[in-house]
Amino acid sequence: MSTKGTSLFAQEPIGNASTGRRMDDFDDGWRFRHGDFPGAEQRLWADEEWQPVRLPHDWSIAGEIDQNAATGGPGGYLPTGIGWYRKRFTLAEEDRGGIFTIYFDGVYENSTVWINGHLLGTRPYGFVPFWYELTPYLKFGTENVIAVRVDNSMQPNCRWYSGSGIYRHTHLCRTHALHFAPWGVFVTTDTIHAEQASVLVSMTARNASKQARLCSVRATLMDAEGNTVRVLEQPLTLAANAEQKATLTLHVPGAKLWSPTEPYLYPLRCEVLEDGAVVDATTIRHGIREAKFDAQDGFLLNGERVKLKGVCVHPEGGCVGAAVPERVWERRLELLKAMGCNAIRTSHNPFATEFLDLCDQMGFLVMAEAFDEWRVPKEQIRYGYSRYFDAWHEADLRNFIRRDRNHPCIVIWSAGNEIGDQSAPDGTQTLLALKRIIHDEDPTRMVTAACDRIASEPLTNRVKPEFLESLDVVGYNYVDRWRERADLYYSLDRATHPNRRFVGTESIGIGGIRGEYQYLLQGAKPAAGMHFLPQQNLIVDTESLWKFVRIHDYVAGDFMWTGIDYLGEANWPMRGSTFGAMDTCGFRKDAYFFYQSQWTETPMVHLSPHWNWAGREGTVVPVTCFTNCDTVELFLNGRSLGVKGYEFPRLGMEGQYGNYPERAKALRTTSDLHLSWDVAYEPGELKAVGVKNGRVVATEQVTTTGAAARVQLSADRERLRADGRDVAHLTVRVVDAEGRVVPTADAMVRFAMEGAGTWIGVDNGDPFSHQRYTGMTQSVFHGLCLGVVQSTQQAGRIEVSASAPGLTTARLTLTTE
Repeated sequence: MSTKGTSLFAQEPIGNASTGRRMDDFDDGWRFRHGDFPGAEQRLWADEEWQPVRLPHDWSIAGEIDQNAATGGPGGYLPTGIGWYRKRFTLAEEDRGGIFTIYFDGVYENSTVWINGHLLGTRPYGFVPFWYELTPYLKFGTENVIAVRVDNSMQPNCRWYSGSGIYRHTHLCRTHALHFAPWGVFVTTDTIHAEQASVLVSMTARNASKQARLCSVRATLMDAEGNTVRVLEQPLTLAANAEQKATLTLHVPGAKLWSPTEPYLYPLRCEVLEDGAVVDATTIRHGIREAKFDAQDGFLLNGERVKLKGVCVHPEGGCVGAAVPERVWERRLELLKAMGCNAIRTSHNPFATEFLDLCDQMGFLVMAEAFDEWRVPKEQIRYGYSRYFDAWHEADLRNFIRRDRNHPCIVIWSAGNEIGDQSAPDGTQTLLALKRIIHDEDPTRMVTAACDRIASEPLTNRVKPEFLESLDVVGYNYVDRWRERADLYYSLDRATHPNRRFVGTESIGIGGIRGEYQYLLQGAKPAAGMHFLPQQNLIVDTESLWKFVRIHDYVAGDFMWTGIDYLGEANWPMRGSTFGAMDTCGFRKDAYFFYQSQWTETPMVHLSPHWNWAGREGTVVPVTCFTNCDTVELFLNGRSLGVKGYEFPRLGMEGQYGNYPERAKALRTTSDLHLSWDVAYEPGELKAVGVKNGRVVATEQVTTTGAAARVQLSADRERLRADGRDVAHLTVRVVDAEGRVVPTADAMVRFAMEGAGTWIGVDNGDPFSHQRYTGMTQSVFHGLCLGVVQSTQQAGRIEVSASAPGLTTARLTLTTE
């Protein structure tokens, strides 16, 4: 899936060298060196020995995991420091007269940028986009040099892995003197009726010349097939060195509405014209939709109640670090979609443009978050954003909102996560100032904040009541954390605040380490990671909370922590956190199937644990089944161990006394949202048979495997674009002679690759592993590991092999074109 962003900095070139917008991908041709080099901003600095890199680039992910790293657990024990980037480029003489702007989608952190030795500026916050005009300092017909110093040495400065460097895309933009201001087009849906919808297009045009200019702005709305739906044009008179805004209303008959199930996008072409000629243009893909949070109905999309089945995610991509190729995110979102997830919270900072483009296209509802700190610092990080908040919050917030407000996927803004200011005397005033900025840039969406102190103790730490009243929607982090709220959840506050809008911004999840089941045999132990409760408790607590959220309409929904495991926020010897429904490879855990059982309709059953317990014959093993079937019968080696079932939501009589719907008549053996059997272990096969409406609709087998015999190698895609960006995820499975994954296998796998590809990462999902992410060897973890290969810009073939001592080698061929 290719994305073309809604940003003004991510559009196709138009016009020619002397007129029109030209947007150049500026990612190629950079050189990098780790360390500090005073004077490296100078144009003639010798950089021939520096490392050639293509952006996005994260230098931290290539480092060794070290217990003594300055980042500590928050940064996954990976290195940071200072690094320099330089790029040489030449502009033709005919480009003279244009306006040139360099755009960075994100640099972590404390970036300082020069062009030809001239200082352009410094940006502390590593998660926001920013831009500089280059025009006064450029040379034409000869070489220019842009230099960027990145200082990520003050550690720790983030509570999770941030990466280091120019880790997002860059663009060089050339415009005519008459052009749209950066992020100067804002598109919203005004009204939706059965017969038509109204789309408002606000365009801010800029005149960078020294005399007034007559021009016009034009908006052309097209359908997905490229057919013109509506065109409007409005004349403007722009004073010298001035901006002016024009707003057009486009009426769309029989509009197709954007939703998670049908994410329909209308291309909208916006143009600036002078003397009838187009001198600037950009295309934005607009989703016509109405999103509303309501005190009675929770969340409404296009007038219909939709429960947010959400997950929180962090911005890194596992073994590729913070410089995440688009396909890595696409695969992760595909897996979340198949789990039944319909909403994402971007925790806890602005994400890359292409991530939001994918959410637009794939149909995810997004809570877009700005900050993890305001003025009050957090204990875990000495050098966080609080140091820069007063000087930079307004500029950072405006850039964030302006860049992202055209994404239909975003349905609400979050001003911050678990910020200490919620309890501070001036915290409400800070919140109100942030809300004013957000609503100034986007009056169409509500604002929340993720609050973790609504009922916290001691009382002196509790959120100020006026802080909550100042939020458009009150966000609850871990609503069940304190006292009787473990059972009563939102109901206490609903009783005292009936007009409050509620959403679970962050909630407990099942998590755990993929494939780890020893706790089942050794008794209840704290789950690996940072959970304080046994794994079995987490299942029960997660189920209980979801039951409440599911049946109470006033709760808009829930964002579970987290959809995917992530690097950082760890305790040695772990390198990452294990709260996810998937591990860092994107391999599904048992938790994934719990959510799938509750969030999807396609019949499914999932059994755990594995059935390789040599030496434990006769030991009772708890067997868990997640399913959305009415009943499940479990068999061990052909013997029935009984039929079990549950019903949720439970259905009562309808129409007349004694008339129960068929679903209510199915066998119920528990009020949990999972089924369980205590089974005395014997080698062989466990088989679950799921029944719905009286017929078998799903089955799953878990078998005792033989010894590891060979390596299997498969790819999520075997044909890649030869664009230097596309990637394939290569899954290694260690299997027995019958092709079954051996869940206890831990073989060391060696990869080899030849051809038109670049090896960019390996992982196995084991949070205790300290193997390098950029190597060509990786041990399998519970039978699995992952390699990631990226195409080059040359078409051809990529030959990959995976071998392990004593096992048959696997080979695979990929094609790039």
